[in-house]
Amino acid sequence: MKIQLSSLDVLHARTDCLVVAVREGAQQPPSTRKIERASKGLIKSLMASGDIDGRPGNVLLVPFPSGIQAKRLLLVGVGDKPDIDDLASAALAAARQLCSTQSVSAVVTLTEVAVTGTDATTRARVISQAIQEASYRFNQLKTSKGKEAARRQCTVNRVSLLASSGKNDTAMRTGIQEACAIANGVALAKDLSNLPGNLCTPSYLANQARKLGKSHKLKVNVLDEAKMKALGMGALLSVSRGSREPARLIVMEHQGGQRSDKPVVLVGKGLTFDAGGISLKPAAAMDEMKYDMCGGASVFGAMVAASELKLKLNVIGIVPSSENLPDGAANKPGDIVTSMSGKTIEILNTDAEGRLILCDALTYAERYKPAAIIDIATLTGACVVALGHPATGLFSPDDKLAEELLACGESARDRAWRMPIWDEYQKQLNSPFADIANIGGRTAGAVTAACFLSRFTKNMAWAHLDIAGTAWHSGANKGATGRPVSMLTRFLINRTRR
Repeated sequence: MKIQLSSLDVLHARTDCLVVAVREGAQQPPSTRKIERASKGLIKSLMASGDIDGRPGNVLLVPFPSGIQAKRLLLVGVGDKPDIDDLASAALAAARQLCSTQSVSAVVTLTEVAVTGTDATTRARVISQAIQEASYRFNQLKTSKGKEAARRQCTVNRVSLLASSGKNDTAMRTGIQEACAIANGVALAKDLSNLPGNLCTPSYLANQARKLGKSHKLKVNVLDEAKMKALGMGALLSVSRGSREPARLIVMEHQGGQRSDKPVVLVGKGLTFDAGGISLKPAAAMDEMKYDMCGGASVFGAMVAASELKLKLNVIGIVPSSENLPDGAANKPGDIVTSMSGKTIEILNTDAEGRLILCDALTYAERYKPAAIIDIATLTGACVVALGHPATGLFSPDDKLAEELLACGESARDRAWRMPIWDEYQKQLNSPFADIANIGGRTAGAVTAACFLSRFTKNMAWAHLDIAGTAWHSGANKGATGRPVSMLTRFLINRTRR
């Protein structure tokens, strides 16, 4: 989809759909007033009849409106004194309605809306991301053709955002550029995550990384099991023993800074399917365990965004990838394995495997001497119990890094909530037979999982994002969300401005 800034007369714009804002109990934006006059009071009469009331996200599609050249007029409520959440809700609602039509082109005037506490770049980015999000479809594996297939597609491919008087145009173009790069990263993360486990295997992910290396000028290195064994990655390799699919450690590098600059390292859990191993999961909704690689997918997405934005920053993405299945060679409760760091781990539950592949990847990442390291993982159901689905769990002993990520989440509308990672929780991981146990008991499961990872990051500025509640939607409309690509990209963008 092409999104651009355009200065045009909304009354004479020959477009399939014209999107305008309707305020609740306040003076209408300039374009809305123009259309109101040209249509001889159409909008006012629709509001008086209750067809549109101006509440944020309330939409009404008017076909063949009088007084303008557009084929459709889409009215969307933005509230009385809209904030950024109101604008985002309105933009997403309008975009979804737009994508339900057979429109190919659209003109969007929501950039006119005055939003409390925000700038032109943010407004353009929020509107553009909403349009891209609404247009996403995962139809790659459906075989139907003709009208049925056409109904599933979003046909919109050209969108013009209404430019301002000129003083904010550069800022708005920056917002559009950021939004398109982030949207491409989010779409890739969704595509990889939505693929079934029989197609999206560790080897498939490795091949996708190699393709990105060519298309996005990333340096890519893939370690096979022999190389990982030589490095002593006994924790990671213990997980893949139960699968016929060999594990892969995928490393992608974006070299946008000086060679001597310390990189930001992103480490994403890439479990392409997690049956729980010998500690087998219940059958209900086990199909959703294909999403256990959403952390790894978000690293792919963030690397794409960094490349497309040509960020002047060194970024390294590391994705340890495996399956976790029951087999005669699989981990057993009570087994003890030796990690790359040399620490021994008693496996009390084979379904707590994500931390086993991450700990070796974190140790591997230390060789890059990172300025900051962030791991992203669908790690614990306990985090979903604690925070539900709106917020990602953020764990870090580094206050400055934690505050930086929280601020980026707010800015990107991809929010996180900081959780404790105090030393008092560490004792739950004590083992009588090894250096550390891989679970800490029934209580504070998300916290003890983070405490486990902290044992392997003592020499780095580190944060852990538990995305088990935010990475995908369940139910009839299940699917990956692409989170936290937006937060990660905002973090990387901000790091270039330090």
